[in-house]
Amino acid sequence: MGAIDVKLPAALASECGGARHLTVDLPPGATLADVLDQIDARHPRLGRRLRDEAGHLRRYVNIYIGDDESRRLQGLATPVDGHDLQILPSIAGGA
Repeated sequence: MGAIDVKLPAALASECGGARHLTVDLPPGATLADVLDQIDARHPRLGRRLRDEAGHLRRYVNIYIGDDESRRLQGLATPVDGHDLQILPSIAGGA
């Protein structure tokens, strides 16, 4: 498959040395879980901010694969197929 770019928000950049983009090399057929495994291996603090102890995506983290949010696809089993990823924290608010 090759390398994909993972874009990070400023709020998470401190967990990986200030980087706002990570490049992840993946084999053919790689899934979102494979991407997160590689991120966790290289940046464990960032990995803990993205997934809980059971390996599930934390509820306040949204990951977009191309233009689609991963939870609306197959979650962690979603094939990334060479698409770049964007990680965004959920935003809550009220009036």
